[in-house]
Amino acid sequence: MGMYNLDKMFQPSSVAVIGASDTPGRIGTALMNNLIKGGFTGKLYPVNPAYEEIMGLKAVQSIASIEEHVDLAVIAVPIVQVPSIITQCGTKGVNSVIVISAGGKESGENGAAIEKEIFAAAAIAGIRVLGPNCLGLMAPHCNLNASFAADMPQRGDLAFVSQSGAICTAILDRSFKEGIGFSYFVSIGSMGDVDFGDLIDYLGRQPTVKSILLYIEHLTNVRKFMSAARAISRVKPVFVLKAGASNAGARAAASHTGSLAGEDDIYDAAFKRAGVIRVHTIAELFDCAELIAKYSRPAGASMAVVTNGGGPGVMAVDAIVEYGLDLAPLSAPTIAELDDFLPPCWSKANPVDILGDASAERYRRVIDILLCEKSINALMVILAPQALTQPLEVAQTLITLVKRRSLPVFAVWMGGRDVEAAIQALNNAGIATYDTPDRAVVAFKYMVQHTRNLEMLREIPPRIQQSMKIDKKVALDIVACSDLRMGGFLPELQAREIVQAYSIPMNTSISAKSADEAVGAAQQLGRPVVLKILSPDISHKTDAKGVHLNLHDENEVRRAFAAIISAAKSYNPEARIEGVSVQPFIENPDFELLLGCKRDETFGPAVLFGMGGIFTEILNDRAIGLPPLNFQLIERLIQETKISRVLNGFRNLVPVDMDVLKRMLLSLSQLVTDIPEVVELDINPVIVKQGKPLALDVRIRLAPTSQTAPMHLVISPYPAHYERYAQSKSGFPFFVRPIKPEDTEAFIDLFNSLSRTSVYFRFFSYITELTPEMLAMLTQVDYDRHMALVALDTSCSPERMLGVARVIADPEISNAEFSIVVGDPWQGQGIGAQLLLQLIDVAGRQGVKRMWGTVLKENHQMLNLARRSGFTLRKNPEEGTYDLTIDLSKSAQMACTATG
Repeated sequence: MGMYNLDKMFQPSSVAVIGASDTPGRIGTALMNNLIKGGFTGKLYPVNPAYEEIMGLKAVQSIASIEEHVDLAVIAVPIVQVPSIITQCGTKGVNSVIVISAGGKESGENGAAIEKEIFAAAAIAGIRVLGPNCLGLMAPHCNLNASFAADMPQRGDLAFVSQSGAICTAILDRSFKEGIGFSYFVSIGSMGDVDFGDLIDYLGRQPTVKSILLYIEHLTNVRKFMSAARAISRVKPVFVLKAGASNAGARAAASHTGSLAGEDDIYDAAFKRAGVIRVHTIAELFDCAELIAKYSRPAGASMAVVTNGGGPGVMAVDAIVEYGLDLAPLSAPTIAELDDFLPPCWSKANPVDILGDASAERYRRVIDILLCEKSINALMVILAPQALTQPLEVAQTLITLVKRRSLPVFAVWMGGRDVEAAIQALNNAGIATYDTPDRAVVAFKYMVQHTRNLEMLREIPPRIQQSMKIDKKVALDIVACSDLRMGGFLPELQAREIVQAYSIPMNTSISAKSADEAVGAAQQLGRPVVLKILSPDISHKTDAKGVHLNLHDENEVRRAFAAIISAAKSYNPEARIEGVSVQPFIENPDFELLLGCKRDETFGPAVLFGMGGIFTEILNDRAIGLPPLNFQLIERLIQETKISRVLNGFRNLVPVDMDVLKRMLLSLSQLVTDIPEVVELDINPVIVKQGKPLALDVRIRLAPTSQTAPMHLVISPYPAHYERYAQSKSGFPFFVRPIKPEDTEAFIDLFNSLSRTSVYFRFFSYITELTPEMLAMLTQVDYDRHMALVALDTSCSPERMLGVARVIADPEISNAEFSIVVGDPWQGQGIGAQLLLQLIDVAGRQGVKRMWGTVLKENHQMLNLARRSGFTLRKNPEEGTYDLTIDLSKSAQMACTATG
């Protein structure tokens, strides 16, 4: 349901507590006490037929007894009573409820059945539900504590959402010690309705939220989560601690890909794709919470270290190097300035070891100089308690100095009792504190990762000069004729046929059911050859002694055939033996790669790339990405592996033809996008010789699925079904299709074709260039909530963009804002009209009920087009604009006559 009615839950003007009490030890008592003590200023109604008054407020018999409207009901009664109470709330017109009650699906089948009743009743009434089995929520900025937690957090700009009430209370307790404030603090419970996707959408759009922290055990509605996270992470950092790393990936798998791509690895890939930063421990989540609450994003990855002890300084350097960060170089003037007053035996470099007898004054002078060094993006100040150290005085000195710069400063006061007062003073002053150097470095690493995520989102993907040659019908016909009931492997020849239909280069292969046929195939191909077992029941051929290499003559081929068949029968007497495949022998390849795919129960298909061959599982050098992929994403995927260092040439090895390799991965991504029945797919090995990648073997396992393409993906692929050809008034042909990330350069060219007036009509200001952030937002759309159609002149190379029509929907996909722009040289040709008509059609198909836009009163051409297209126009004299709306739910009755 998206953000519908969430305002009533998080910023209510009236709250009813059902199950309210003033008996000590009861949850209903804690709820009432927290709402009152928290300073909630709205109407508060305790609901309990056993009381006449609770905490000075008149108690009511039931929710129906309340005369005024109720925004939020907090329910703390036995869960068996909750379905009927939800029904009563619906009758009363309550907008949202928090179900504190436990005993739902976590308790077994009976509890799960009760939860179904709860959400069925809520759906009928249009009520939003947080929980069941949750702690509640807190919104300090509006004095709302609708939870049974012990204390309200301090006010701040962090939002925290957790599936675990225990993690909530632990973070809350730590926040008081570290001086961390929150704008929202939410225990999400069972997520039968309000889930992580809803909350990322809602919280990410609140001005009081600067960053979002999540504790996740599992996800529901993954497509919504990915869409929300990808949208919000562009503007606000989202950090997640994902617990419950599953053993599902450790089960026996029939393919290399199946054994390599475990569930937790795919969560990792999903978080990366969504721009979410994953931490791995509660301590790291605490540290990230502290950092993002206290500092802005760093400009780079260079860190300087000041220490009064050599050992801690070495620890800091080791951690900086281990986590791929940079030890900031100190300029010659900075070193000279430090040399003027530091003892002769100081380190003369970064880390700056100012020795064990360092006074607060020595710390002050060093830090003051380093804060002015331009090469430094973050500063770590280490204090180890020694005989002459003054922890509190040094802390107070640091507090005074950091007020001058926004540079992130990490205070590492090592020790226990002797540094407690100093740490408290630093926390109170908003300086992040850590007890060891490595913890500070890890926290800084996550800040840098967020900066790099944003930089990657702004990268301009290269234009693709040629499209993939795909014969999807061949692949779909093979799948349609396959018996999927057993979930088994395709015969190898059919698997090869599917892969070759997607233009993935494969070694020539001829099947042979007898030794004579094998000899004939070897003569046809030219010796030497390779013989490999053909059996859908033998996954790893080498394990069954099913591969014989470098066969030069007829006798070798015959002996190899007999040995392979005998070994296969011995290895698995039940295996179906279809003969052997005969292939040319490629001697001494430079190295081997693996391309694969696995269908995950939560995230759908995941594409895998890494080192191939028989040692794939042992070396475990691989990276995972979620389709659909493009060249930019594929390049990042490859760079995550160790084998990537060899691909550009190493010693005597020729650089790999990266264009061919990337297209192989792009084709594989398209294959699993088109065919949801693929459960596992291995292209292994892909040998590389003299820089040319070539697939030798492929195995594909299929199984039935209830999902149709592309709904089996958690990220919407490029919607090719919206492509069509059109004609301008003068008969000029042009092509209309959804925008692609690779269109960035063409989009810039279109912007440069606009006059100042056209720019003003589109952007409501005279902007002269598009920032990287704007370009990323305008060209890298998710196709679910944000759709842009471009008109292209395909007669030139590269294609020329003539115009763009865009619609951006709210998370519920019910309302959407549209905009349209056509380059000045092509205006008046009916291009804008055709774009708008197709945009209306696309928006209606995707579930948009109402499309709206704002147009300046001077933009007569757009206003006329809107009238002809069925929009209602309402003048806004104060703004000098017209508000345009069209009801797409009535589009079937609409008669559009726009032609120009």
